[in-house]
Amino acid sequence: MSTTPIEGCWKAIGTHGDGSCARLVEHVHCRNCPVYAAAAARLLDVEAPPGYTREWTQLVAAGKPTARIETFAVVIFRVGAEWLALPSGIFKEVAADRLIHALPHRRHEALLGVANIHGELLVCASLRHILGVDIGNVADGMRRMLVIQRNGDRTVCPVDEVHGIERFQAHALGQVPATLSGAALTFIRGVLSWRQRSVGVLDADLIFHALNRSFQSATST
Repeated sequence: MSTTPIEGCWKAIGTHGDGSCARLVEHVHCRNCPVYAAAAARLLDVEAPPGYTREWTQLVAAGKPTARIETFAVVIFRVGAEWLALPSGIFKEVAADRLIHALPHRRHEALLGVANIHGELLVCASLRHILGVDIGNVADGMRRMLVIQRNGDRTVCPVDEVHGIERFQAHALGQVPATLSGAALTFIRGVLSWRQRSVGVLDADLIFHALNRSFQSATST
């Protein structure tokens, strides 16, 4: 490779200089001059500085970093007039409505009884009572049974309507409005905006804790 300094006559007497070059009469502009073209060709042949090839090889090999977008999935459902959500990971299934068999001498209104899910009797609990949700004057939906599971223990919770699974980016979870009050406030860890509705995302740990407490209260003597 050439290491001879490139003479920049265009900067001195050419179009970028004082314009005194006699060749300008013929070529009008330095870019049309063969001297300028030859200098450009020599520039491409100049030896690269030490480490130039190594640095660019490392940059290309590293690739372009990609930002990881954190997301989470929830199942959205309705209890009374409230749209709520729970993490999709705790769901065993969403079943059709079932007959709930009442238990004798039950001592807690959240314990509804037992329901037959695929031949197995599972304890059935009321999210409406646990959350203190008012039924309100809303149109009837298509009732479903949420089968949720934690540490191998499954519980059935009837709800008035189920939309299904939705995935959101982590930053989409907003703070709980200060105007929200009632028992549900204790269990809601954030609010999502979905189809021009506000959906309260329930804390799964708190829900299971409340369920277990209601079961213990219902079976204690």
